[in-house]
Formats: sequence, C-alpha cells, structure tokens
Amino acid sequence: MNIIAWNCRGDLKPNFQAHVRDLIRNHDPVMFMVMETRIGGIRAKEKTDCLPLDGAIHTNTIGYAGGLWLVWNTDKVGVSLLSKIEQEIHVSVKVRSLDSTYFFSAIYASPQLGERCVLWNNLCMFAKLHNMPWVIVRDFNEPLSNEDKFGGRAVSNSRSFDFKECLDSCNMIDLGFSGPRFTWTNKREVGALIQERIDRFFVNSGWCTMYPDAKLTHLTRCHSDHCPILLESKPINHRHPPRPFKFQSCWLADLSFPNILSRVWRQSSYLGEAIDKFVKDVSTWNKNEFGNVFVKKKRIMTRLNGIQKAMALRPSAQLVELEKVLQQELESILNQERDT
Repeated sequence: MNIIAWNCRGDLKPNFQAHVRDLIRNHDPVMFMVMETRIGGIRAKEKTDCLPLDGAIHTNTIGYAGGLWLVWNTDKVGVSLLSKIEQEIHVSVKVRSLDSTYFFSAIYASPQLGERCVLWNNLCMFAKLHNMPWVIVRDFNEPLSNEDKFGGRAVSNSRSFDFKECLDSCNMIDLGFSGPRFTWTNKREVGALIQERIDRFFVNSGWCTMYPDAKLTHLTRCHSDHCPILLESKPINHRHPPRPFKFQSCWLADLSFPNILSRVWRQSSYLGEAIDKFVKDVSTWNKNEFGNVFVKKKRIMTRLNGIQKAMALRPSAQLVELEKVLQQELESILNQERDT
C-alpha cells in the first residue's frame, strides 16, 4: 500500500499533470495528496477527475494560496471524511485487502507563525480524541533541526520546540528516508541557496505495528521546488511489463520515417506481414536512431536524483547549473512525449 504526497506550488501545467500520472503508474499509490494547488471548487474537481484515481476531497484555497487535494483508489481503500479546513484534511482509511482501519491527516502548515500554532493545537486536540493507528503527512513549513536545513538563517529554536512538542503530544515517529536529503529548495545560485527538509510523513506506534516494514523515499524533484515523497507500507521491487506498441505522432516529423514505410511495403507479401515487420523495424529505429523519449526521460530523472543527492552534501555552482540544464531537457522531452 503506497501513498504519495507532493507540494505542487500551484504548478498544474500539462507537464506537471503528466508527471503526476507517471508517478501513479510507476508507484501504484492507493492515495495521492497534492498541496498548495491554488485551485479550489469546480476547477479542482475538473483537475482530479483527469487523474487515474476515482475518489477525491478538496479544501478551499485561501485567496490565491493554499489548497489541499486528497485522491484515492476506491477499489483498494475506503476513505471517510472526518473533518477539513484550509490547512487540514482528516480522514478514516479502511484498507479493503486487510480489513483494517487507520486515521490519515493531510496537512499544509501555513507560512504564518500564528496559523501554524493553531495547526499544532488542532493536531494535539485530534490526538486526544482517539487511539487509532495514525499517519500525518506533508509540508510543515518548519525544519525540525539545523540538520534539516542548508543555507539561510539558522532554524528557530522556539518554533522548532513548538513543532516537536506537537509531535510528542501526538506520539508521532519519524520514519527516516532514502533519496536526496532535502525536500525543498529556493532554486537560487550557490551563494543564496537554501535547502530544507520540510515535507514529511509521521506515524504513531499503532500504525508502525500494522506496517513494520514501511519505507519513506524522497523522489526526484521536478516541476516544483518540492520533491514528491513516497510512503511504501510494504516495499517491493517494482517490475513493469513491457509497454505495448504505440504509434508516436512525433515520428512523422523525422525525414527518415517515410523510408521505413517504403522498405516495409517492398519487402512484404501481404498486409499482416507488413504490419509485423513495421512494428519490429520502427521499434528498432525509434530506439537506435530517433531516440526513445521514455528512456531519455528515465535517464534524465536518474541524473537529476543523483545531482540532488550531491547538492544536499556539497552544493556547487556547477551542480546548480547542471540541474537547470537537465530540468530544461526534461521539459523538452515531456513536451515531445505529449505530442506522441
């Protein structure tokens, strides 16, 4: 049972939406939380209706800010709304395959200190009302310690203490993580660069007992200044079946493509043979000559992940510039992929 959470910073452009679908296809989450969408009401429903998950809850935006979406697969989990306000969605989650239930809280902590204090109080009050297994997820807008931040001002001890007190009151446990250390960056040059780990999953002991092998991963950051985070309750090695053959419209723009068609027709005796030969020949051509956009995308995502890990340890102007170049290449490939 996988859960993904992502602060999209309002970037709901077509390439962002395509990447959300990629995340869902690659990690098969039962729930996906999107935050700071800056879109609410009917437009929010229109966006979530396009995703391959059929249950949805939205919160209202705060002017042109905020906005939480929680979407899920109704075949795998039953989700019942307990309460929601601008910064919070609290639900009960029934896992159909296990016939078990836990509470799930999707959170966006306001950048305003006073509003965050209200959030801490709300979470503490919610904790007193139940003894259920419980998961809290998302952007707390507050590093817990100096180890969770690079650059900028030092972490405020008083604000960090308030955050820790809230977690202790709720009996929450940090699962740790794999992947790049920081989940947010201001995307500045090295001299002004700030990186923080502010996107998190916390769980209580009851949830840990249900899922003792749970694993948290910081995924590659793209399309946003936050990275998606993945919670796997029972981590497995994902193996995907080969993609079925699909005609790519971008092939038509390549001058060598008509030659493939001509050769196939000359060398084939009947339609069925021509189709089989076309699929084989064009697949080889696409891989060796034209370039497979899916393979290119995977290669760039792998390089970005490595750069973001290195940036957390020792940032440099070269790494900052290389990440910018790769992000631009990724956008170009995604534009190309949308035309396929």
